[in-house]
Amino acid sequence: MDWNQLLSTKRLGQTSSGKVTADSRTQFQRDFDRLIFSSPFRRLQNKTQVFPLPGSVFVHNRLTHSLEVASVGRSLGNMVSERLVERGITHLLLPEIGAAVSAACLAHDLGNPPFGHSGEDAIKAYFKNGEGQGLQTVLSEAEWTDLIHFDGNANSFRILSHQFKGRRAGGFAMTYTMLASIVKYPYESVASAKAKFGFFQSEKVTFGELAAELGILPAGGKGLSYVRHPLVYLVEAADDICYQVMDLEDAYKLKILSYKEIKDLYLNFFSHPDNATRVQKIERTLTEVTDPNEQIAYLRTEVISLLVNECVQVFMKNYDTIMAGTFNSSLMKNLSESPAKAMKEVISVSVSRVYAHSSVIEIELAGYRIIGTLMSHFIDAVLNESQYNSKLLKLFPEQFISEKDEPYARIQSVLDFVSGMTDVYALELYRKITGISLPGIG
Repeated sequence: MDWNQLLSTKRLGQTSSGKVTADSRTQFQRDFDRLIFSSPFRRLQNKTQVFPLPGSVFVHNRLTHSLEVASVGRSLGNMVSERLVERGITHLLLPEIGAAVSAACLAHDLGNPPFGHSGEDAIKAYFKNGEGQGLQTVLSEAEWTDLIHFDGNANSFRILSHQFKGRRAGGFAMTYTMLASIVKYPYESVASAKAKFGFFQSEKVTFGELAAELGILPAGGKGLSYVRHPLVYLVEAADDICYQVMDLEDAYKLKILSYKEIKDLYLNFFSHPDNATRVQKIERTLTEVTDPNEQIAYLRTEVISLLVNECVQVFMKNYDTIMAGTFNSSLMKNLSESPAKAMKEVISVSVSRVYAHSSVIEIELAGYRIIGTLMSHFIDAVLNESQYNSKLLKLFPEQFISEKDEPYARIQSVLDFVSGMTDVYALELYRKITGISLPGIG
């Protein structure tokens, strides 16, 4: 693959090249700004990241997580850009890699439904072993596979690229490079060996056009499948760094893990003898900063800094295979020995004590019930005519109404509606349509 193609300011659905004058915002900065001011991005403020919202103690939601990932992604992109220049690679847009990665990071969670990762699981379960099982008979194999393996990453690509009712061609009309940078799994669902995929059947042609324009290599095998755009590795690394490290800080604030446990987990990243001077600096700072919350925040900053540098080194070390499309791993899975060991311990503690905490389990269970009920009511409403369904559809936003008669398109319109809901709105609508909470009653 070649940066001359991979870095493109062409916008989806538009014929112009996207060139701007020297004193204007760059096209990737425009992507970032367009996302910041968008409704789907604002709704992330009331979507669960891991822990329930809201509470007496502030924890991360999807919006704050996305902003932090965008910040880390910008650093990763800028540092990689500098390394590419040092290698003698020249391209007018190389200095803008940081902006492109940052914008992609900002968008990476737009497609995630309410109630955290359990929202995705609830949608899959509805089709795979819930009330939606019977729909398999009216769908193609590929369409059915999309539904039983519903993926927030593919949904993010749809939100940004699909022309919803009343919208212009190209959806958000983002740059080709930015769009390709959010697709972690650049293949359709029937081509996936791990039940992860990057675009629905409805956006299959769109991604193919992107890949052709950017020179992204086909991967071969079953169905439409490509290798990753190189910037995907940086977006993925920024996300991995933030959620693994920041979830620990939230666990401390919620008193799930103790100060000593968090401090030890963070300091483990600096156990290599080469970090002795850095550890001394950290210890000196910890004697100056006496507030435990600030100490944890400072340690978290140091860990993120170390991981950013590690990931840049991994990217450049594997640069040739990344550009050839043969690097089949993630940057975080190729850390050097000490940080890799520390990250393994973080993941172990997170799985056994943080993600298994009762508050997390409770919201996951609630998410299953709420999303399953909403899916059941609205899918029946878009597929079957009745007096009740006609009234129910009055609650359906016009932008999501499908003008196609095919069952797949109608079902997708419900997924667009439900996945875009905030936790609070989903709960309120669930109560209303089940009669638990009716205006003017009780």
